[in-house]
Amino acid sequence: MYMPYSNNPNLPRVRMDAVRLVRSGWSARKVARHLGFTHSAVVKWMQRAPEDRRKQTIPTHSSRPHHPHELDENVIDAILVYRKKYERDAFFIHHMLTKDGISVSLSSVKRTLKRNHLTYPSLWKKWHVYPPRPIAEKPGMLVEIDTIHVGTSGSQLYVYTLLDVHSRWAHAMPSLRINTHKSLSFVDATRVFAPFAFQTLQSDHGSEFSKWFTKRIVERGMAHRHARIRTPNDNAHLERFNRTIQQECLKRIPRDIRLWRKELPEYLRYYNTERPHMGLNMKTPEEIIKSVPSY
Repeated sequence: MYMPYSNNPNLPRVRMDAVRLVRSGWSARKVARHLGFTHSAVVKWMQRAPEDRRKQTIPTHSSRPHHPHELDENVIDAILVYRKKYERDAFFIHHMLTKDGISVSLSSVKRTLKRNHLTYPSLWKKWHVYPPRPIAEKPGMLVEIDTIHVGTSGSQLYVYTLLDVHSRWAHAMPSLRINTHKSLSFVDATRVFAPFAFQTLQSDHGSEFSKWFTKRIVERGMAHRHARIRTPNDNAHLERFNRTIQQECLKRIPRDIRLWRKELPEYLRYYNTERPHMGLNMKTPEEIIKSVPSY
């Protein structure tokens, strides 16, 4: 069903009342002024009004646009019949229609099924929820987590990164591969020596942060939310850190995981305790954390 151009339930009756006034001797302009509508609207209602004076309303038409090349009703009926007969997806229905000599595009089949509410979400698609983004008033209230991919396929290395939005305190760990288990191990290892407790973790929709990861995080007393799709600013603080660590550290070291494991801790110590941050009014993350009374 398509939405009408007006949802006012009284409008069909008002239209017919306007027509009755014109038929009783009022001019269309006088009726328009009396009811607060345009003259042209009243004229159109007169044209649409039924001849049978016992009719009480002039129904509201659908706002659906009429395309010059819209599908024939017989083709639409065939699509729905095939859907009911085979209970298959649009690709299969399009194939069978073509095989039986009914000319219709695949996109038209998909659109018809969607309009008639005959498409269903995948049973295997892992839908993510988007709880409200917490305001990072204290360290640990919102911690962003991500992965950096370095190199080409076959020789690729990865770096798990994590950053607290309030203090900009950061941590990173190189890895030969990424998955949900590696992600959880990174979080567990970081929590051991982080100077504050994590309350909410935020990640992108990568497979390494899937529903299994979410369940394990919740079991540990934390919350996990995914950044909203097509909203890159959700993880903007961590994306900036990813760029910084690559420019100031990773690009200066040969792509060797043993060297990365040796050099990254020293860079992170410098980043968290010595490097002034413009976003923190030239303070360091360590200074911000120490300025919070509860930490």
